[in-house]
Amino acid sequence: MDRVLRVGDHSARVAEARATLARLGYNSGYTGEVTDWKKQRFSEEDKVFDAHLAQALKGFQQSRGIVPSGSIDEPTLRELRQASYSLGARVLNFQPGAELVGDDVSQLQKQLHELGFYHHRVDGLFGPNTHAALVEYQLNAGLQDDGVCGPTTIRALSLLGRRITSGSAHNIQEIERVRNAGPKLAGKRVVIDPALGGANQGLTVRGRFGDITEEELLWDLAQRLEGRMIAAGMETIISRPRLDDPSIKDRSELANAFGADLIISLACDRYHNEKANGVASFYFGSQAGNSSLLGEALSGYIQREIVARTPLINLHNHGRTWDLLRLTQMPVVQVVLGYLTNPSDVAVLTDAASRDNIAEAIVVAVKRMYLLDEDTAVTGTYKFEQLLQAERA
Repeated sequence: MDRVLRVGDHSARVAEARATLARLGYNSGYTGEVTDWKKQRFSEEDKVFDAHLAQALKGFQQSRGIVPSGSIDEPTLRELRQASYSLGARVLNFQPGAELVGDDVSQLQKQLHELGFYHHRVDGLFGPNTHAALVEYQLNAGLQDDGVCGPTTIRALSLLGRRITSGSAHNIQEIERVRNAGPKLAGKRVVIDPALGGANQGLTVRGRFGDITEEELLWDLAQRLEGRMIAAGMETIISRPRLDDPSIKDRSELANAFGADLIISLACDRYHNEKANGVASFYFGSQAGNSSLLGEALSGYIQREIVARTPLINLHNHGRTWDLLRLTQMPVVQVVLGYLTNPSDVAVLTDAASRDNIAEAIVVAVKRMYLLDEDTAVTGTYKFEQLLQAERA
């Protein structure tokens, strides 16, 4: 998709989105034919982007964990197409490097989870964990254990029905891993992921000592964060060399190979109106699938600690299905530290003392997550020196 489509635009993509939203129940009053999006034919009127469609899109986007912009961009079109698949609409199998993604995969994962075979994140991605769970189910069900979810396997799943469970096995396992790891930070493995890099320097803003790029700000903060984590005994790795800008897939694979316990991703935002300001944190989650319980908890801690220690406005924490959050095997929090188009946020981010406070806030938030029931600190009051004393005790 070459461009973002908005109200007033005219495109076949608009007609596709309108029909898909109607099929999914988000576009009431649609009078066109609702069929498979690959086979549809549209009128010229269907192709006009109007305000009613924008509102329907916002509802869909909110439910899928993407920014409710009311426009049609690549992530929205991708989610619309993925939502169009229901279990049985196509044959599912493991395709390394070109994994199938869709709501049908989510439905399969949920059924395998409820039958006790799948214990990972319900992310709609047919990866090796889904393949292994499907093979195990097929073995136990007396089916051909080829890891292919076709008509025979789907029929067997429907005959078995679903059994009631008390909660997400994946979330229970996440909590148990944290509890078993203990409250000390020593030995915990963290990937620090500063966005941008290489030729991609992002925006350039005016700091106290001259111009500074977005990449420089994020790299500096990553180093301050890394220094504090190492001092606390943690094992860290930065997701990219200074002069490189690897893809999200490459960053995710690095974190998975490192066997990280957590990923902290650092980013900034921008907007056409300079009044937009504030810090927000994001974790894996949406209404269409499971959320990362630890990711949600950690993002909340990070959000509150940063707001308590800096003048940045609290934009809260939110579940999203972005690739960095979805493709990794451990809890991920992406901290969007402010708007580089807002003078107040720029003043905070270009101040070295404020970046120190942000780094300290993140380390303290990680500590609070590992403390679990032992966490009694009031937000914003737990100092890094106290944290180091607790680690040495």
